[in-house]
Amino acid sequence: MTHSPPVVVPDPPALTAATSKAFRRLVPLVMLMFVANYIDRVNIGYAKDALETDSGIGPAAYGLGAGLFFVAYAILEVPSNIMLERCGAKFWLTRIMITWGLVSALMMFAHNEIIFYVLRLALGAAEAGFFAGVIFYFTQWFPNAIRGRANAALYSSSAIAAVIAGPMSGALLGMHDLLGLRGWQWMFLVEGLAAVLIGALVWVRLESRPDDAAWLSDQEKAALKQRLATEEVERAAANHGQSPSRWALLRDPQMLLFCFVYFAAQLAQYSVTFWLPDFVREIGGLSDFTVGLVSVIPFVAAFVAILIAGRISDRTGLRRTVLASGFVLAALGLAVAALAGAVFAVVMMIVATVGFKVAASSFFVIPQQYLVGALAAPGIALINSVGNLGGFVAPNLLGQVEKHTGSVSIGLLVVAAVCVVALLGCALLRYSSGARTAQSSAAADPTTPADPERTISS
Repeated sequence: MTHSPPVVVPDPPALTAATSKAFRRLVPLVMLMFVANYIDRVNIGYAKDALETDSGIGPAAYGLGAGLFFVAYAILEVPSNIMLERCGAKFWLTRIMITWGLVSALMMFAHNEIIFYVLRLALGAAEAGFFAGVIFYFTQWFPNAIRGRANAALYSSSAIAAVIAGPMSGALLGMHDLLGLRGWQWMFLVEGLAAVLIGALVWVRLESRPDDAAWLSDQEKAALKQRLATEEVERAAANHGQSPSRWALLRDPQMLLFCFVYFAAQLAQYSVTFWLPDFVREIGGLSDFTVGLVSVIPFVAAFVAILIAGRISDRTGLRRTVLASGFVLAALGLAVAALAGAVFAVVMMIVATVGFKVAASSFFVIPQQYLVGALAAPGIALINSVGNLGGFVAPNLLGQVEKHTGSVSIGLLVVAAVCVVALLGCALLRYSSGARTAQSSAAADPTTPADPERTISS
């Protein structure tokens, strides 16, 4: 028996034009927002030694303060995403950026542990809802066939931010006693105010929905809205009308699995991010600026890997395979780095960084294709809030381990073990990309097969 090849249904020209315009207009702006976000979230990693010297904040206190950010973030994540639905992305994302920029600048007054803790909690509260809000925002603009690339572009901006943050933070840390401020104070002030300025740009340039975009024609708006609506219907049909309610999300085994897998990716990310400068310093003989330069190498590699992984994910439909490959690299890199000497540990940190960045960047396209209708915003927020608790656990775990053993090796081995469990969990993730998505992908690339991992019941 012979099988006819699948019929390729090309996208209407109006849809192609709409998605291309939206990608060019919105994705670079969101990437710029995420660059500022990432820098203000992790710049305390570069200030760790200076805060200990000037403010008496030791490793355990540093780990607690770094993690408190994620407590406030997790508590307010779902309410923030609900507010984004009600107020619109333009207003709410602008509000988030300006408030977090102001709080980040106030970190220059962290002269003792209590102030440090309070400001980290405030920063988490101000920023809550940003990332999940952007992921939800993408569902309002980009069809499934290109959403993997949109998500990958978003995550690549965190790698760009790390490349910028290292030299920038190192240079600002060198501004000792300029106008009476220490270098770490200049770092928080300058990088925080930069977020405020970008927030003003967001208010001018961002559009909440296709209907608001003056740069789309009526035909392009209609085509884009029709495709997004069609995919929503397909997801609902694939779920057989059994999608859980908002409250039942907490009892849905698939949602719990989503939360755990993303938690593992975030646990790996912040285990590396907050301690990478320390690993580089252990090489010896490096200035703050040189430490910053060397610390960007893992993120340069990750930037390239994220873009490649996003394209592979969209072209092949192997969502879970790409995700699992990231966890393989993260577990390997962390385990070997925990046991290696200074130079080789930094090399393996490159492997781990590529791994957790690929895992994190390829993850959200799966729940985006699982959640239906009104569940999308709170569902994504729930996954992100629980997953981001990895940012609380990681610095506390490594801080306590370093305090009691003088090294973070045991902590890194624990994180590597969690990544192995997450790798096994990847096989149980369920989603449905919909027939329309497969056709669109094939239209973009005639060699693209129908989604081989497409399932909602396996």
